Amino acid sequence: MNDLENLDSPRTPAGDGVEARQKARVGEAHGDAAEGEAAAAPGRDAGGTSVAHRGAADPVKVLMRRHRKLCERAVDPLEIAAGLEAHGVTDRTAARFRHRDVFSLAEEMYARVPRDGDPARRPTPTTGTRPRADWIVRTLLPGTLCAATLAGLHLTHGRARLVLAAVGTLAVALALRAALSRGPLGTNRARPGPHPAPGARTWTCWLVAYAVLGDGLLQAAASGGPDGLPAGAADSSWPLTIAPLLALTLACAPAAWSAHLFAARARHKLTASRGLEEFAASVRPLLLGTFTLFLAALTGLLALSAATVDDPAAPSQTLTLGALLFLARLLTIHGFTHAPAVLLTAAATAEATALATLFAGRLPHCDFLAAPAQALLDTWGPGSIPTLACGAAAAALLLHAFRRLTRASAHGRTDGPW
Repeated sequence: MNDLENLDSPRTPAGDGVEARQKARVGEAHGDAAEGEAAAAPGRDAGGTSVAHRGAADPVKVLMRRHRKLCERAVDPLEIAAGLEAHGVTDRTAARFRHRDVFSLAEEMYARVPRDGDPARRPTPTTGTRPRADWIVRTLLPGTLCAATLAGLHLTHGRARLVLAAVGTLAVALALRAALSRGPLGTNRARPGPHPAPGARTWTCWLVAYAVLGDGLLQAAASGGPDGLPAGAADSSWPLTIAPLLALTLACAPAAWSAHLFAARARHKLTASRGLEEFAASVRPLLLGTFTLFLAALTGLLALSAATVDDPAAPSQTLTLGALLFLARLLTIHGFTHAPAVLLTAAATAEATALATLFAGRLPHCDFLAAPAQALLDTWGPGSIPTLACGAAAAALLLHAFRRLTRASAHGRTDGPW
């Protein structure tokens, strides 16, 4: 993992000569993947030098030396266990140190690190931090401002309506940025690592904009339009879909609560587990339950939004988009940014390609380009394209989350209350 400390290079005594130092340098170059098995062998260190020959028949001490910074900076044995797991040490490897699992090995390593005479302490289950008022307000702001903007647009006309639409869009965007900057959805609580790529934010904006404008534009393009700018009327040449936007902005609050619940419960299970497999088995149903809880909340908000604005709910494309955005954010706040960026880009590209091929099919002798998108429109309607694109991306992210978020290293370090 990029967020954990790099392995410290092994130290070889001066009496071992040039050959021992060369072996140590070779052992250092093997990297994180080889360390879990090589450094864990109780009879030899990562450089291949015999521990018994050096008069230090203590394999745990050798492992501690290679993870010196991790051991010194850890605030509890859980961080050491997460770090060892991220560097390839498994329960099977821990058995070579006469420990039943990585957790037990981490407790010994933590206890043997000098800490100004403080006695070593065993990990105790931690209670989840209570939600703070500031991040609760942040997560409620996007939906509140979006609802206020829509209400204002319903009451205004002409230039005032355009000004209100621009101001409301900016206000909602700033509120979303605030909700995603701190709190359970903020990257500040993730492990040290890269922040979301700028491209991921761009494609996320595209996906949300497509939820509002895409279906109407797709229908207009298939029939030779559009003949004018998008409008809220259902009988216009380019109708807008408002209910998904309102539901998604309102869903920021349940998304934050779900992410907070998952982080707190996973941390509690980490302190209570006595092995990596046991922890992974306990987190899988928690992850699935959290995901299901969010989808249930989004479904209710979508029904409420559709009834409020008297607009089609578009449930399939809205739920798949919401699932994709939630899983991407959940992975991002735990430090896994690559897969969300790739799959958000793939979903947005699929939607953009469908639109582009419909317009390109109007060119002479290019009818074949529009055939796939037109077939989907004729068979399942315009909502089928975003449903397939976002649904496939969300399914791939869910499988990826089951691999990544069930590892101890994804939860071994937190920044405390938000």
